[in-house]
Amino acid sequence: MGDCNSETNHFLMEFCIPNYILRPDLKVENVPSIPSCPVIVFINSKSGGQLGGDLLATYRDLLNENQVFDLGEETPDQVLRRIYVNLEKLKLSGDDFAAEIQKRLRLIVAGGDGTASWLLGVVCDLKLAHSPPIATVPLGTGNNLPFSFGWGKKNPGTDHQSVKSFLEQVKKAKEMKIDSWHILMRMKAPKEGSCDPIAPLELPHSLHAFHRVSQTDSLNMEGCHTFRGGFWNYFSMGMDAQVSYAFHSERKLHPEKFKNQFVNQSTYAKLGCTQGWFCASLFHPSSRNIAQLAKVRIMKKQGHWEDLTVPRSIRSIVCLNLPSFSGGLNPWGTPNKRKEQDRDLTSPFVDDGLLEVVGFRDAWHGLVLLAPNGHGTRLAQAHRIRFEFHKGGADQTYMRIDGEPWKQPLPVDDETVVVEISHLGQVNMLAVPGCRSKSVQDPISHSNHHDEDGDSNEDDSDSEEKRKFGAADTFRIPDEVDISHLS
Repeated sequence: MGDCNSETNHFLMEFCIPNYILRPDLKVENVPSIPSCPVIVFINSKSGGQLGGDLLATYRDLLNENQVFDLGEETPDQVLRRIYVNLEKLKLSGDDFAAEIQKRLRLIVAGGDGTASWLLGVVCDLKLAHSPPIATVPLGTGNNLPFSFGWGKKNPGTDHQSVKSFLEQVKKAKEMKIDSWHILMRMKAPKEGSCDPIAPLELPHSLHAFHRVSQTDSLNMEGCHTFRGGFWNYFSMGMDAQVSYAFHSERKLHPEKFKNQFVNQSTYAKLGCTQGWFCASLFHPSSRNIAQLAKVRIMKKQGHWEDLTVPRSIRSIVCLNLPSFSGGLNPWGTPNKRKEQDRDLTSPFVDDGLLEVVGFRDAWHGLVLLAPNGHGTRLAQAHRIRFEFHKGGADQTYMRIDGEPWKQPLPVDDETVVVEISHLGQVNMLAVPGCRSKSVQDPISHSNHHDEDGDSNEDDSDSEEKRKFGAADTFRIPDEVDISHLS
């Protein structure tokens, strides 16, 4: 345990939480001062190869070890429910110190995007009057969530000084609200075969984002399998998710080969080639193009659905909430003023209740994101989007939520698979200088959102109330699933 009372650790005392706050079985302590930035730290010790375990040891050495949790040992819903129940009990007894801790509390999560999304789901599920803002430590391969809020995308140092520097950033960080999105998948029970998401044990843990609703759930429909979940960064479908699925499958089979970020990213790039993403017109059947797979509908105005025309060349579609995809790329870019007027497009704000819908033809199309002002094919911005899959030329497709991919069976008879995404609410994140996310509440974001962009990337050649989700149901990691398979 770190010595929070040492005279030489005044800085660290600003982050330490007394044991009686963390453990309900202990007596109330007399604490001389209230920490200015109390934190609870969650670390996926299996992320980043050896880095996760090293980071866990460093945080426990610097802080009270009871405020630093290994996600392989205890789930965040168990931890936060226990601590918040204790805080409420202490507040009712007149403990002003506990009230201040709750008001100032910040969370730190170290892991991949899947780990960060798990914690976001838990916090969302708690439905607190003021949810604690979250800082993300990039320990995964893509690290889109940390990058979106200025925390970088490279795996961090694990020595004492690196962790102290990160804590200093957490203390100075500003709060920023981001939208959260509900996703519903419904399919008729098939007459033969299976039209059901594959069991979690057969996946690199992607389906923790989905939970089959019970028969008593209001979303349940007779004769159907209904699932629901949520995301904060993106939902994607098509060839990009297929490459991601191949990567996760390979990592599951040979975890010893995936020990550092550089090797992971190199392997990911190689799989993009072997899966045919760079030669999609040759290796990717047209029956798997988005327009062939699904009918897409969007809702721009409440209660009014309209068909979305997806160019027939599009093989991958991304519904984006944050301006970071595939390791920090921004598929939407920033539409210029003319496109705002002509096509009703706006800059991507993370708290405007809109998803940016972008399409890609192949990996070469995706490479335009590396160029200044590069972007994918902007299809729409919408409050809701619905995909309807019918029996066709493909018996499966690939989907991905916040870095977690899976292989989705498609109808084998005349039934329909429906995936519908809609706005749910908001959670609080912590942002630091370098933050790429823009808020509608920030005047600076509004003054800078008319940047010019290039026109060469648009593909105009083809004209053709929610129930809670999170800790208890949707984002709960099943006990039988090894957490090391989280990204």
